[in-house]
Amino acid sequence: MKKIAILGASYLQKPLVDKANAMGYETHCFAWDNDEAICKTIGHFFYPISVLDKEEILEKCQQIGIDGITTIATDICIPTIAFVAEKMKLTANSVYSSVLSTNKGEMRRAFELHNVNSPKSITISKLEELKILTLSFPLIIKPTDRSGSRGVTKVSSNLQLEDAFQRALEESLEKKAVIEEFIEGNEVSVETISWKGKHYILTITDKVTTEVPYFVELQHHQPSLLPAHIQNKIRLETYKALNALEIEFGASHAEFKINANGDAYAIEVGARMGGDFIGSHLVKLSTGYDFVKGVVEVAMQQFNEPVFTVQKSSGVYFLCHQTAQLKPYFETTNAFDVEKEILKEELISIQNSNDRSGFLIYQSDSKIELI
Repeated sequence: MKKIAILGASYLQKPLVDKANAMGYETHCFAWDNDEAICKTIGHFFYPISVLDKEEILEKCQQIGIDGITTIATDICIPTIAFVAEKMKLTANSVYSSVLSTNKGEMRRAFELHNVNSPKSITISKLEELKILTLSFPLIIKPTDRSGSRGVTKVSSNLQLEDAFQRALEESLEKKAVIEEFIEGNEVSVETISWKGKHYILTITDKVTTEVPYFVELQHHQPSLLPAHIQNKIRLETYKALNALEIEFGASHAEFKINANGDAYAIEVGARMGGDFIGSHLVKLSTGYDFVKGVVEVAMQQFNEPVFTVQKSSGVYFLCHQTAQLKPYFETTNAFDVEKEILKEELISIQNSNDRSGFLIYQSDSKIELI
């Protein structure tokens, strides 16, 4: 039986572990051993090793004799996957690419070097550097190396800069922040899978987020309802961005803002499947393509070109204080019986994605609009 290493063991990785098990692979999960590590009882083997501990994971993977290594929906594992894959000659993006795709400062520099259309920005680590800013308000301040909207704040004046910068630094592992000009407009993501440098765009996802200052996702819907000519612009910028980051293998999740003129600005790209059920659920519901299976196939060098077997709409709504009106949909039979769950009874006014209290997932012939 071939063996696959999966980094992370939270609910985010459950679809991946389940899929690899179903495909007949022996699954080896690595993660912190805490209450969130639900995959430790789902995979064949579990190792309570931090996903950041590259050397220890490499040593264990060499002992096991793994045939592939991967993750979904989380950035923090990407550098370790690249490191192990390089040492063991497995299929993954390069170590250099893993830096470009997980550090927003390095990502911005790569975008600029390869003429990817993205907001003007600067990366700083010291408070005094705020005094030399030449960017135009409003601005977005975010940690260079976190995801899930952690530490992200929009500011409209110098009076808000210091607090927002400190908030981003508190969340950053390397204690740096990216400050970028805010692009007003629609937000989308592009879901792709790559094999040997060839990129396959699976779908474009429309997003709805909270308002200022935190911009946490409240809804995702596929396929995008943006006009075809704008979607073509997004696709072209996606190819440029993936090439700029030297992404050659596996899933990617590229986030864009579209301004009033229809110009597409690359905000950031993750060299992994999108979270929030986008990759694990919505892509298959809207296209018929099993994205999770595709990720496993890439890691195990068994890639098959994507085939789309359905044309549907799919989406997810998240429950929180701002969306309390969704609660009745959890209590009746409806279109969201695809999957729905209340994770906690308290409805919080959210500042990051961990504050959400539940979700509703649908598949339909057209987009379902509730709020």
